[in-house]
Amino acid sequence: TITLGVGDTVDIGELTAALVSAGYARCELVEGTGQFAQRGGILDIFAINEEHPFRIEFWGDEIDSIASFDIFTQRRSDSVENIRIAPAGEAICDTASLAIKLEDYLKTAKKLSDKQKAVLRGDIDALGSGVSFSLDRYIPFILENSTVFDYVEDPLIVTSETVAVRDRLKSISFQRDEDIKSYLEEGFLSSKTAKLYLDETELMTFVSKGILLDNFMPSSIPFELKELITFDFKRNSPWSGDVRVLKEDISYTLSTGGLAVVAAGSERAAEILNHDLTAAGFNTMYLKDIKGLPTRGIVVTVGGLSSGFEIPELKFLFITHRHISSDGRVVRPKRNKNAYNSLEELKFGDYVVHASHGIGVFDGINRITTGGVTKDYIKIKYAKGDVLYVPVTQLDLVSKYIGGAEEGTLRLNRLGGQEWQKTRRRVRAAVKDMAKQLTALYAKRVAIKGHAFSEDTDLQSDFERRFEYDETDDQLRCINEIKNDMERAVPMDRLLCGDVGFGKTEVALRAAFKCISEGKQCAVLVPTTILAWQHYNTILKRMGELPVEVRMLSRFVSPKAQQKTLSELKRGNVDLVVGTHRLISKDVDFKDLGLVIIDEEQRFGVAQKERLKEKYPAVDVLTLSATPIPRTLNMAMSGLRDLSSIDEAPGDRHPVQTYVLEQNNGVILEAIRKELRRGGQVYYLHNRVDTIERVAYRLKENLPDCNIAVAHGKMGEEELSDVWKKLIEHEIDILVCTTIIETGVDVPNANTLIIEDADRFGLSQLHQLRGRVGRSPRRAYAYFCYRQGKGLSEIAAKRLDAIREYTEFGSGFKIAMRDLEIRGAGSILGGEQHGNMEAVGYDMYLKLLGDAMKEEKGEETEPEAECLVDLNISA
Repeated sequence: TITLGVGDTVDIGELTAALVSAGYARCELVEGTGQFAQRGGILDIFAINEEHPFRIEFWGDEIDSIASFDIFTQRRSDSVENIRIAPAGEAICDTASLAIKLEDYLKTAKKLSDKQKAVLRGDIDALGSGVSFSLDRYIPFILENSTVFDYVEDPLIVTSETVAVRDRLKSISFQRDEDIKSYLEEGFLSSKTAKLYLDETELMTFVSKGILLDNFMPSSIPFELKELITFDFKRNSPWSGDVRVLKEDISYTLSTGGLAVVAAGSERAAEILNHDLTAAGFNTMYLKDIKGLPTRGIVVTVGGLSSGFEIPELKFLFITHRHISSDGRVVRPKRNKNAYNSLEELKFGDYVVHASHGIGVFDGINRITTGGVTKDYIKIKYAKGDVLYVPVTQLDLVSKYIGGAEEGTLRLNRLGGQEWQKTRRRVRAAVKDMAKQLTALYAKRVAIKGHAFSEDTDLQSDFERRFEYDETDDQLRCINEIKNDMERAVPMDRLLCGDVGFGKTEVALRAAFKCISEGKQCAVLVPTTILAWQHYNTILKRMGELPVEVRMLSRFVSPKAQQKTLSELKRGNVDLVVGTHRLISKDVDFKDLGLVIIDEEQRFGVAQKERLKEKYPAVDVLTLSATPIPRTLNMAMSGLRDLSSIDEAPGDRHPVQTYVLEQNNGVILEAIRKELRRGGQVYYLHNRVDTIERVAYRLKENLPDCNIAVAHGKMGEEELSDVWKKLIEHEIDILVCTTIIETGVDVPNANTLIIEDADRFGLSQLHQLRGRVGRSPRRAYAYFCYRQGKGLSEIAAKRLDAIREYTEFGSGFKIAMRDLEIRGAGSILGGEQHGNMEAVGYDMYLKLLGDAMKEEKGEETEPEAECLVDLNISA
């Protein structure tokens, strides 16, 4: 590192030679980092370790002044006494000796292509004439066989989140191999210069000298370790700002004699929170600096992290309000209707797609000043070191890559190249044919004559006024969209997507009542008997005082009662029927069916869902789901189906606090006691019928004062119905159950969920199960456990990490998109389009398909915007 200060005596010729050997590029005008320019007694340099370039003025060999300057106006600004210049290259070398080594290599190497020889000769001439260029590719000649580890004596290497580290390594290795292959073809590298990086095995040799620090054990550690450290650690989602929830969390920590630290964001927010907690009777301590923490009590401080955490063994709880970025700016969550296109979800190293430039890697957010205006830019890295900066005002041009390509095998595009444009042209040509087919399908659907319901009556308004809660804006919008569809003479086919507990059922009931009030029948199809029974009771409660005949078809109903319901449906005496798969049996006939509502559509097969549509093609269909399966989501996105989305949670709801941990009886029993102390109820999910009684007995031994019951699918109708009634009436404290509770079950007083062997469940299933708690204003907790010492597969580890990550409201849609990412889009008109989706990413595929459908209708498409492009010319 070179240090220069005002008054130092320096030979300017020796200084420029040192800068060249340190990897700095000589140029006419400094325009970026790693460059310098000399004009007589003035030296401009932009050191890689500085935020601004500096101008050094000499008087003879003495430095007269040093000042920063603006890279665009080239005008001086603030003066400084000294600067440090860190090396810009990976290695510092004597260019003359390097030229000699390259000459010898050129003479002795036997397998050099003509291109490689030409590049080598050009570089040798450049070294001899003093022309600067990046020397990084010649590191094997400069450093021989040394690596970064050779510069550290007895290093301590700590590896955390091993699965993620291994995945990232595979991705980097693949991209590096692709780049090297390309460089070899173009002559920039030879067999010796291609050995720029340690390969995976060599890197793991160094990593094995270290320790693994983790609370999330991988399935198999791919290397030997000096030491393994694990600890019981629970990550908490950020605090929403509701003081009631905060009081509940810190009260429990105080009752155990522990310490709670609350990071409230800004200094002003911390002062206000400290005052509020003190006024509420809490003995708090306000600290700007958290050094010297007490061992117990409550500390309020400034700042924040991406999430909070809890270490039960230390009785320590850290609660954070929101994430604070490295430059001190508060990063507030942005609400984005297109959750699958939200950059909040992006992490360093994620693949992204830019509409004009193709597939690259997300490399963070940079603040750049151009023309005196400072803006935030999304940084995207492309092949061969190219970089694209996209203004945050153009985020609609960037989306996360979702496609069928396996992680680590995706090839990046090159900026300025023709590869992306050729791919886009190919896919655009393919989707033109598909757009014609979709348009024809849509026209066919529109051509079917359906029933046009009349506008709302006074009876409809009276029914809606009976709803005991305030509707959210999203609920009202979705209700209006569905009613507008019903009032058209075209059969409705709409997907209502809303997270668990967001009020989809009420929206559906208003559509059902609109249908019934016009003299038509309504069918509600659900996947389980429990959900059918619960919907039946909800509908009776909502419509009980009105002249509506409601029946249920499921195994909870006797065969004799079922036959009576079937005959009355055929005669038109039943207005609304709720049923399981029994509803799509051949012996079920309606006199005048007007609306079919399919709840939890992801639990039905394609044939089952289509059977009612085929039997009654002119009937309106409303499909409900929190996590729609990829095929359904794909059809909705493509325009084959209409989509309504409820993104807004009811005002009194809080995100479920989610923990992922090894099975730990001490933690689980404490979680149960914590819930029971506040008068709540607990779901304990053990998904094996043959051993479920044993689990219930074990819990009874540890918690003798609790009322514990068991529920599973092999129980009889009366027995199961009795258990459910007791649970709702709070006669049961802990329900030990299977996944029978997964769909739609609503017990507002049950706010702790414990799942054994959570690694065996799918992502959408885990999200649905978590939705069984948190259905009241009270804070809810979900514990996803896996067996102690069990090696998790990489997929299971990713799944559990995702369920822990997606805790905020509206996550169901994001989880559905993650499912789409993992499982592929599903076939709409056959599988021939799968390769096109993979080539450009799902989001870009939909855009091209949308443009093609607009062209079919003669509509204009939007022009594309410009970005800052930084091509790696030296490469």
